Amino acid sequence: MRNSAGVVVVTGAGGMGSAIVRRIGTCSTVILADVDARLLETEVGSLTATGYDVVGHLVDVSHKEAVDALAADAIARGPVTAVVHTSGLSPVQAPIDAILRVDLLGTALVLDAFGAVIGPGGAGVFVSSMAGTLASLDPGFELRLATTPTEQLLELPELAAGAIADADTAYVVAKRANQVRVRAASLAWGGRGARVNTLSPGIIATPMGASELEGPSGAIMRAMIERSGTGRIGTPEDIAAAVEFLVSRRAGFITGTDLLVDGGVVASLQYPPT
Repeated sequence: MRNSAGVVVVTGAGGMGSAIVRRIGTCSTVILADVDARLLETEVGSLTATGYDVVGHLVDVSHKEAVDALAADAIARGPVTAVVHTSGLSPVQAPIDAILRVDLLGTALVLDAFGAVIGPGGAGVFVSSMAGTLASLDPGFELRLATTPTEQLLELPELAAGAIADADTAYVVAKRANQVRVRAASLAWGGRGARVNTLSPGIIATPMGASELEGPSGAIMRAMIERSGTGRIGTPEDIAAAVEFLVSRRAGFITGTDLLVDGGVVASLQYPPT
């Protein structure tokens, strides 16, 4: 039986994804999607055992056919009321090409597929990063990242092999692209009576965050946390709370924007104490 509250889709089963399901998945049918079959089975089992109506869906977000199949599965189960895209790779997890395919192209594919099926009154939240907020890209490049047709996105000369120096740069470009691309897409989503925004986390206590803290930039990241206004690392629940607000009616006049949820790290970098 379909739940009256409709269908909620969350991509990314670990860390943030599970916390988000627990926060916004009550009274809805939830499709939890991930590329990792074992992780997906574990999280679906845990959520189901605690009373959530959750089905798992294997998906590689870098493949259009797989993303389109996910959207078709969702709409077949009822009206799609919320889409939260958390899937992504960090610089310590993947090389340049994988980051561009998953973080950049994957986000664009999910944005397109669910922009075509989201129901009136629905909302989307696409997880970017504070790295995108800190990016300083050429305005013309940003415009191309925002508006180039998805099937041509990875053909941009600025993304060609050798044009990006390292995985860190690829990550910054991808996350800034998420922010500007969602802003541009908010007009089409609005035509369906729906809203869409990005959410940019800072350093969060997830497996991805742990990998970054253990990587080459770990000491720098710890110093950033110490200098921030909150002085602590973020939790998946912090992100889930922000997502809950953005998909709710209380955020009914908010679309095409980015919510920075970083505990004050960006502020400490832009305005360091003297």
